[in-house]
Formats: sequence, C-alpha cells, structure tokens
Amino acid sequence: MKKLLLGLTLTVGITGLVHAAGDPVAGEQKAAVCAACHGANGVSMVPNWPNLAGQGFNYLVKQTIDIRDGRRAVPEMVGIVDNLSDQDIRDIAAFYRQQPANLGQADPALAERGRDLYRAGDLAKGIPACTACHLPNGGGNGPAAFPAVSGQHPTYAVNQLKAFRNGTRDNDPNAMMRLIAEKMSDAEMEAVASYMYGLHGTNR
Repeated sequence: MKKLLLGLTLTVGITGLVHAAGDPVAGEQKAAVCAACHGANGVSMVPNWPNLAGQGFNYLVKQTIDIRDGRRAVPEMVGIVDNLSDQDIRDIAAFYRQQPANLGQADPALAERGRDLYRAGDLAKGIPACTACHLPNGGGNGPAAFPAVSGQHPTYAVNQLKAFRNGTRDNDPNAMMRLIAEKMSDAEMEAVASYMYGLHGTNR
C-alpha cells in the first residue's frame, strides 16, 4: 500500500504534460466526426462510450494520441483518428474541455459503498482513495493528465476498470490503474462508478 501511494505521488510530480494550446473554434469543426458516438457537445447518448465534455485537456490529448499511435486499443476508433495531426487533436481537446460536463445521479443502493471507496479506499485490500488522483469532486488532475470522472457513464467506467484489471488497457503511467483495479471486485467497481457518476463538481 505504501509503495503504491508513493508511486501515485511520484507520478503526479513527474508526469505533468505540457502541450501547445489548442484552438477550440477549430476543434469544434474537427470534432464533427466524433459527434456520432460522443454527442455534439461531448455527452454521449450511449453509456458504452465516454463523455468527453469538461474532460481535462492533457488527458484527452494523451488518450487520443495513444489510440492513434496504437498504445491504447479501442476498436471503435479504428480509422477515425488515424489521420489526425497532433494539432488536430489539441484543437479537438480544447473544444471538449470547454463544454459543460455531464450531470449524473448515483444509484442510492450503491452510493454509500461507492463513496467510501472513492474517498477512503480500502486499506485492508490495498486500494487507495480515488481522490488521490481524481480529486474529491471528481474533477481530475489536469497537469498530470489524470481524468475527470464526475458525470462519467457508469457502464463506461466499469468497462475501463475491468480492462485495466485484465490488462487489455495498459497505457496507465507506472501501471497505477492496473495495480488498483486488480484488487477490486465487480461489485466494488460498479459502486464506485455509480458514485462518480453522481459527482457534480462538489465534494459530496
């Protein structure tokens, strides 16, 4: 547990990404192809696909480049981002960063367990609090490219946690999410995902 927390702390300090600024006006036009899955303003109507509205700029840039360059496998994105330049990606990220984040509501049956995991983790299982990287309000850590999780579809969040657990997603710095997810049960993933969905930018 101590080693994992130390790794989280070190990563926050050394993985801050500095990208040239994107142009959100140009990004709105370039994001037109993204709307079919992610919605016109970055809020997806399909829970299997992520909401991008209000997401951190550095995180969006990193993930899109990772997908384009084959470091993160997302079959649905094949052919869509292949020809985007780094500047195109920065422009699209700048557009989505400015959009109002989605507002969700946690399932009351899952909220208490999800809140406990999100805020305090589980010391006995070696699961750190999600707040360490994603902040109490779910807003993420922009400079470190740790994503905003508030208002994210629970289905998508659970799918990503399972992908980290089984290793099919492995583009997390220092394997930090894989080390956490491998300690979580399906029920714990569902609870914390539901709680994150209900975070509205306040410390609930």
